[in-house]
Amino acid sequence: MNRITPDRHLTVLDAPSNLGLRPLAPDTIPGCYKAPWALRNAGLVQRLGAADAGTLVPPRYVATWEPGSGVRNGPAIAAYARRLADKVSGIRAAGGFPVLLGGDCSIMLGPALALRRSGRYGVAYLDAHADFRHLGNSPHVGAAAGEDLALITGRGDDYLTDIDGLRPYVRDEDVIVIGVRDEEDLRDIADTGIAHLPGTDISLDDASKVLVRDELDGFWIHVDADVLDPSVLSAVDSPTPGGLDAAQLTELIRGLVRLPGAAGLEVTILDPDLDEDGSQAALLADILVAALT
Repeated sequence: MNRITPDRHLTVLDAPSNLGLRPLAPDTIPGCYKAPWALRNAGLVQRLGAADAGTLVPPRYVATWEPGSGVRNGPAIAAYARRLADKVSGIRAAGGFPVLLGGDCSIMLGPALALRRSGRYGVAYLDAHADFRHLGNSPHVGAAAGEDLALITGRGDDYLTDIDGLRPYVRDEDVIVIGVRDEEDLRDIADTGIAHLPGTDISLDDASKVLVRDELDGFWIHVDADVLDPSVLSAVDSPTPGGLDAAQLTELIRGLVRLPGAAGLEVTILDPDLDEDGSQAALLADILVAALT
């Protein structure tokens, strides 16, 4: 199993896709594509002592969408997932521990596909929301960032969920959602086999029971910035009260990356347009540095 060791170095890759989000207001473009720049401006790469894998430029964002027209920017998301999967696989093959700077949560498809190509992997999903919208529980789907957990577990259009004939990229029983606090989200995943730790429950023992098992080759870590309480970090598209504080998130990430099988990590949803003085990007960078070094 792969994890951060002296011979397995942190490697930062920017994945600045906003393809999976709806506009926050008419005639606007979601600003989370700027998050890698904001984190880099806070000195993240140098402070981590990480190798720099550069940027994977996403396709053009198209804001127009209406119910019934499928997943917003869906084909572009699928194409980007293939390219991102190749990048993640290359970093891992070279002995790196990938740290992806998003972007929105739809970038999860890339590493999920990469890891599925090489074996059976789980996911630690740190998020205020389960991101589990699909046609089985909603009249329509639109923004992939609100359905990416459904997509990686095989629920959705084939061109997104069955790339290379590998559906599902992650099995339900190999996922644990940590930090979710929306009651509707909890109902949606209640009968799926997906484990969850609500609110501020960050039991590493419970997480390891899901993620460190003989059946698994390892696991990926997804960190949505909205897992933090809005009083700590509010520069996200859907701030939700009842989240973690900075120390709790640091402790959680630190514990997860030290578990056997930790295969990489992504950070998503920070929107620098909502963080005018850069203080929230600086805080998130501080958390990542404290957790990963």
